[in-house]
Amino acid sequence: MAKRVVVGLSGGVDSSVAAYLLKEQGYDVIAVFMINWHDKTGVLDADCPWDEDVVFAELVAKKIGIPFEVLDLSKPYKTRVIDYMFSEYEKGRTPNPDILCNREIKFDEFLAASMKFNPDYVATGHYCKKDEITLNGKKVFRLLAGDDPNKEQSYFLCQLSQHQLSKILFPIGHLRKTAVRKIAREKKLASADKKDSQGICFVGKVHLPEFLEQKLDPREGNIFEIPAESNLYTGPPEHDIRKLCSPLKYGISDGDYVGKHNGAHFFTIGQRKGLQVGGKKEPLFVISTDVEKNRIYVGQGKNHPGLFRKGLRILENEIHWVRPDMQMSPGDSREYLVRIRYRQQLQKAVLHMKEDGMFIIFREPQRGIASGQFAAWYTDNELIGSGVINQ
Repeated sequence: MAKRVVVGLSGGVDSSVAAYLLKEQGYDVIAVFMINWHDKTGVLDADCPWDEDVVFAELVAKKIGIPFEVLDLSKPYKTRVIDYMFSEYEKGRTPNPDILCNREIKFDEFLAASMKFNPDYVATGHYCKKDEITLNGKKVFRLLAGDDPNKEQSYFLCQLSQHQLSKILFPIGHLRKTAVRKIAREKKLASADKKDSQGICFVGKVHLPEFLEQKLDPREGNIFEIPAESNLYTGPPEHDIRKLCSPLKYGISDGDYVGKHNGAHFFTIGQRKGLQVGGKKEPLFVISTDVEKNRIYVGQGKNHPGLFRKGLRILENEIHWVRPDMQMSPGDSREYLVRIRYRQQLQKAVLHMKEDGMFIIFREPQRGIASGQFAAWYTDNELIGSGVINQ
């Protein structure tokens, strides 16, 4: 009897080809479309809403010849992803809703809801891979980078658990995007030439300030420019791990007033757009925000020293091990490859485990480290663990 797989069919080309390949491999495939967001406030008109995506998904399922179902998970999505996102921005942090969406919805709520179909596995169209090894007589699942370097998506799955990985298939992880498009066109799937989705997972491309203003009120505040030659940038000694992982704190005496903003919680480290301050030799970038005093600090140019740091800290309760068997203990130090944002090249770093959390020191200073984002660490092409950047 064929093993049954529930495929999260989004209406895009990646999940469409994933469903097709599974059917070709002899699986009993059921396509399920998730509705996770109804409110279109702040969503740009050019972005396709879910009510168009569901049409594509149903056409693909019909073409492949597999059953098609719809699940409405909008309530848990609002509570576990969108409300969290608003809460983080209010604190002056920069969340990654795509990682939260995968951890909380696709591989938790959706996985649980799919159990009514009695599947052996759940599959998605992510560009990553998994395999399994045996350690001390026990199965251990490994999360591996996808083969397409331009689409590799393991970073978005950096919060998955061993239990979740045991239930997941990634049918297109070994393919490049061009090959996926080619298969979709050859099989005349409706999504073959559909543009990739952008923006917030399941919401779409948004005008972020307008989207955030659903819950967060605008608050006029001041913008201060910090000169690049400021004596603040002498930096701590290389052996001072805690100071290397602490962002610089600025005050109004450190720079000059240059304009107004509509709320420090609407801005993030490294942001250029939305400052509306002109007349400078080089573009201004946000180098620090203070939501309590409602101030933004900026610097001129993409190489301003205020944009760069050698280290970051993750609190002890926000460290997650995809591979629990490789968990570090207080006092341990270990070299890994680390990324702090999607598509960033892996960076050499040393992870130091302390009683109060993890401290990651990079070989080279990193641009735009923002609290609320995720750092993920790898050995070669395997993702080992991750955590929320605290500072």
